[in-house]
Amino acid sequence: MKKIISILTATRAEYGLLHPLILKLQKLGAFDVRVVVTGAHLSPEFGLTYKEIEEDNIEIDKKIEILLSSDTPSSISKSMGLAMIGFSDYFSELKPDLLIVLGDRYETLAVCCVAMNQRIPIAHLYGGETTEGAIDESIRHAITKLSYLHFTSTEEYRKRVIQLGEDPSRVFNVGALGIENIKNEKLLDRAHLEESLGLSLDGPFAMVTFHPVTLEKGSSAIQFKTMLDAFHAHPDLKFVFSKANADADGRIINQMIDTFVATHKNAVVFASLGTKLYISTVKHSAFVIGNSSSGIVEVPSLHIPTINVGDRQKGRLQAGSTINCEPTSVDIERAITYALSEECKEKAKTVENPYGDGNSSELIASCIKRVLSEETIDLKKQFFDLKVIEA
Repeated sequence: MKKIISILTATRAEYGLLHPLILKLQKLGAFDVRVVVTGAHLSPEFGLTYKEIEEDNIEIDKKIEILLSSDTPSSISKSMGLAMIGFSDYFSELKPDLLIVLGDRYETLAVCCVAMNQRIPIAHLYGGETTEGAIDESIRHAITKLSYLHFTSTEEYRKRVIQLGEDPSRVFNVGALGIENIKNEKLLDRAHLEESLGLSLDGPFAMVTFHPVTLEKGSSAIQFKTMLDAFHAHPDLKFVFSKANADADGRIINQMIDTFVATHKNAVVFASLGTKLYISTVKHSAFVIGNSSSGIVEVPSLHIPTINVGDRQKGRLQAGSTINCEPTSVDIERAITYALSEECKEKAKTVENPYGDGNSSELIASCIKRVLSEETIDLKKQFFDLKVIEA
């Protein structure tokens, strides 16, 4: 019988990254690949993005509802509890030989705890990264310690996973899957993009994605309002908003976006753009602004400037096209002015992205095939101690 690989996805962004890996593993034909969908994918408020998976002709093995219609810290914890209950039943029935997870979200941690209790090996993309302004920082490292196989996006992050005590023989630098999407996706031209967005693109426009800053209590709405205020200083610009995720305070941000778009003809909003439309929008934009990891990891490969606002992504490796600014109107206005300058545009054209060359899915799939086919997985991991070199 084929060994079963379960692949977890809870958000639009996560699925967009996992998509080429899902296809690669299915193409191998060596495994029974099961995609399990949960979280924001199943919420009408967040665009019912599971439909994007179905439109890609990828079969969904199971839909597991966990998301409450609230974004308080208490509701996040309750959603984690629902995830543990739902996935406990699912894994007991399916008994997968490997669980693949990506990233650092709270529902992912809950599912990994269930997999640990049921002795299911976990393959984790992407450990070792740092995001000092978000609770994801702690979640990511916790998932690393629960996982057996580790796929990192840079060599520096690979070393950090080893620093956390993981055996180097199970830690692999494979680059970022998002760059593979950029290389392989057939993008829309400006005319078809304009039609898809429902916005005239006769001038410069910005792609805007802002998520809650989960380690700064009560600051998300304040920071986002400051950013919106800064937009008023650039009336010649247009704005394409992609809504915030289902973290605590995400709904507050989304309500503010809806209000802004309702009163500004130069702005449109989408609950989810999907991979092709998102990348196409970025490709034709003047710059990307907000605090999404995509602006740091993927956008440099499109040679578009990124304005990174605040501390949510603090600590990540950055390309030279990233402009960091404080969440103040003055600093954001200054960053926008620079992003629109010829100097910045020329710099972005030649920048090198530190997150790989776009061959990630092949590297990951090959490694998983070798491990599941040739090796005996021993979940009794030994802590790998770094040798202390005394001066």
